[in-house]
Amino acid sequence: MKERGDRGIKVDDVMVRDVASVTVPGTRSELLEICKKRFISGAPVLKSGKVVGVVTRQDLLKKPNEAQIAMLMSRNPITISPDASIEEAAEIMLMKNIRRLPVVQGDKLVGVLSVADIAGKIAEMDYKEPISKYIPVSTVTIWEETPLSVTGRIMELAGVKAISVLNTNLELVGLITDRDLINAAVIDDSTEDADLSLGSDEDEWTWEGMRDTTRLYYSVSKIKLPDKIVREVMVKNVITATRNSAVSECAKKMSKNKFDQLPVSSASGKLTGIIRDRDLLNVLL
Repeated sequence: MKERGDRGIKVDDVMVRDVASVTVPGTRSELLEICKKRFISGAPVLKSGKVVGVVTRQDLLKKPNEAQIAMLMSRNPITISPDASIEEAAEIMLMKNIRRLPVVQGDKLVGVLSVADIAGKIAEMDYKEPISKYIPVSTVTIWEETPLSVTGRIMELAGVKAISVLNTNLELVGLITDRDLINAAVIDDSTEDADLSLGSDEDEWTWEGMRDTTRLYYSVSKIKLPDKIVREVMVKNVITATRNSAVSECAKKMSKNKFDQLPVSSASGKLTGIIRDRDLLNVLL
């Protein structure tokens, strides 16, 4: 097992340095232009060179009628120093339930550190202990015949980005993510074609999920989910783990395939839980 207390890895060693940003005052169209150019889904917000917020494509979907970045962004984001350890970063992310930390030296933005970045480092660190102790107690699941409209509401109420899908035999048959819902969405009223390719999904601001999407439509009034069932749009070839899988082994699967979570199944194919990349951060603590 990897020894604890390896404090030699700093945020500076893991963070992404080439970070696109937007400024206030600024507009939705400016963010969309950067998203299209850099294949990203959000950016830190600067004012007079200082980080004052973050704004993502999800913020655009939540407030489709708002044009000003100042009204779309999340304000006063938590930041971290490049000299901090990845253990410190992991603790902040877990305590504050956030996925990304702008990295600031003085008042200057020098990078961004994400949960995925730390999970990628954990993949290299040879933690052999099983993931069983890090699997959350509760897991949200859904039946494959559930309508997408109901699925979207369940995900919203549960505060999750993905749900494991079961058949009538309680076997794991798929996974459905918030991105699958966006891809299937029917736009009501006026729409704009943002043409936001997700590219290789390697950027720290890309939308977490299972698959690339070729085009995102956002509405200036309302997004409707079509009259379809989960089975029609879910991811069917799901990569899984077992409760005895090693922490670093799971981290490698997530990093290699650009996943942020893995369903955990038994030898008989029954779902027993789900492990997220953020859960793996606990191994550092």
